[in-house]
Amino acid sequence: MATETQTGEPQTRLRDELSWLSTVFLVLLVGVTGYFLFWATGYTDGHRSTVLVAATLFGVFMAFNIGGNDVANSFGTSVGAGTLTIRQALAVAAIFEVSGAVIAGGAVTDTIRDGIVELGNLDVAPSDFVFIMMSALIAAALWLLFATTRGFPVSTTHSIVGAIVGSSITLGILMSGPEAAFSLVQWTKVGQIVISWVLSPLLGGAVAYLLFWQIKKRILSFNDTMTAKLDQIRQAKIDHNKKHKEAFERLSEIQQLSYTHALTRDMNVAADKDLGPENLETDYYRELQRIEERREQLRPHRALENLVPPIASFGAMVIAAVLLLKGLENLHLGLSLVEDLLIIAMAGIAVWMAVFVVAKLLKSQPLGRATFLLFSWMQVFTAAGFAFSHGSNDIANAIGPFAAILDVLRSGSIEQNVPVPTVAMITFGVALVAGLWFIGKHVIQTVGHNLTTMHPASGFSAELSASAVVLLASIFGLPVSSTHILIGSVLGIGLVNRQTNWKLMRPIAFAWVVTLPAAAILSAIGFVILRQVL
Repeated sequence: MATETQTGEPQTRLRDELSWLSTVFLVLLVGVTGYFLFWATGYTDGHRSTVLVAATLFGVFMAFNIGGNDVANSFGTSVGAGTLTIRQALAVAAIFEVSGAVIAGGAVTDTIRDGIVELGNLDVAPSDFVFIMMSALIAAALWLLFATTRGFPVSTTHSIVGAIVGSSITLGILMSGPEAAFSLVQWTKVGQIVISWVLSPLLGGAVAYLLFWQIKKRILSFNDTMTAKLDQIRQAKIDHNKKHKEAFERLSEIQQLSYTHALTRDMNVAADKDLGPENLETDYYRELQRIEERREQLRPHRALENLVPPIASFGAMVIAAVLLLKGLENLHLGLSLVEDLLIIAMAGIAVWMAVFVVAKLLKSQPLGRATFLLFSWMQVFTAAGFAFSHGSNDIANAIGPFAAILDVLRSGSIEQNVPVPTVAMITFGVALVAGLWFIGKHVIQTVGHNLTTMHPASGFSAELSASAVVLLASIFGLPVSSTHILIGSVLGIGLVNRQTNWKLMRPIAFAWVVTLPAAAILSAIGFVILRQVL
């Protein structure tokens, strides 16, 4: 009974702590949402308060589900590799996702001009435009919730795009008939989304495969070989001690006393760096010295010292480029290409030197632990950079339609560019983190454990590969999805390790294909209902 009580107490404390954190996040989410509604009532001069409340709840719900699916997908590799616990991932997400949303989320959101639907071809009433965006938010959120509870990482961008298409076509049918309605859609952009279903995971998988294959071949496999040789040396020491212990026990008491004094003198010689092996008196220390020389000649940490710093430097330059070209894009910093390149180069050099110093300091650690620690730190930085970029860009999938609604309620007209209030960014950022905490575990389990086994080195490779592909796709204008890229990267890792769960990948791929039409259908239904009720 005593054992059961001792075992049960930590579990009870853990449950209590998790329950307390859940209460904190629930109160925080309700609190910021309530404050936002209070603020927004004044911002919109109390116009259509019922619509405002419904739209706010839909928008926060959408951000909540983005956190549970997209943010969880981003941190799945870090949690699965054991680099971060779910609570640590939550802390990183809270800081970097919300900071990305608030600092670089964009002062304005283009709601129509670059969209997938040309609503300008219709004489859309402001109220109908509001219903289009509201139905898109709730439809995309419901589809994300469905996918998240099943552990399927899907594209939030495709979800909101499909939802806007569905509600817009529905309005077009009601106003002008099916032919005119379907002509509103820019089908070339839909085609780009279809291409991304294949292109994104292929690019992510290919880059991750090549990167991790080299890391495994040149670092991990080398370390395994060195570890085996170190084990042999360790066993040689054990055998050496055993052999000399048996020989010592066969000596007479006078010989043992004399040999003990010699061993004491040799111990001092071995500790004195100014004295060499020629000053040793006993066979015990001479043989021990030869064994130690074999160990020093191995230089077991040399792969970590020589190869990890340039890899970390490359990762730092990729993350810096992603932040400059995507994460901070909306701040319009006005930096020239040369200035961007200099910042990227400085980040790379600084990280190279820092990681080299850390690798040197870890020489006293066992090789496996040193490898784990180095790649863990590197993965934390890639996860943080990816989170900031994600918060600054993908939050638009929730805040974009909602900001459009808010502006219509405020001004009574439809504008192409609308302001995004900071208080809205903060509210939706909190909803992101709450979604990660409450429902993100399903997607984290899929990405971090179920598709393949993760190690900090493989998790770092997946995140860095995904960031690199996102960067290249942005530069060359390729239609890709960051969610699909990261899943492809995880699959690439699995191919290297020959541990890919293709059986699980089939329903995930099916969910990718279904995302756009499913969100469109839900949004069409939601639009009809909202138009009748509100």
